Amino acid sequence: QGQLVESGGRLVQPGDSLRLSCTASGRAFTTYAMAWFRQAPGREREFVAAISWSAVSTNIADFVKDRFTISRDNDKNTMWLQMNNLKPEDTATYYCAATKSGTHWTTRPSSYDYWGQGTQVTVSS
Repeated sequence: QGQLVESGGRLVQPGDSLRLSCTASGRAFTTYAMAWFRQAPGREREFVAAISWSAVSTNIADFVKDRFTISRDNDKNTMWLQMNNLKPEDTATYYCAATKSGTHWTTRPSSYDYWGQGTQVTVSS
């Protein structure tokens, strides 16, 4: 059984930067596309960014494309989400996920096979 664990979420001020990490264990996710989703209270889980298994290709949601980047290092079994110029509307629980059959273009949560427990990001002054 594979496991994904997110870390790095915390309270920050508008305009700050934050890097989230997702560490995989229990199995090799090196052939899985991986992604970040987020969910704010009362809202559906939404796609943020995804990266191919090779780390060559990425897909970033339009609403964060100019501020967020996604990366991964398969040797370290870790994926990151670099978030810059954070805004209050970025406040949410951020989840990492992995899909065996999907690609970096896969944006539906139901297409992902493994999920982490989430890490809370709060942007507030």
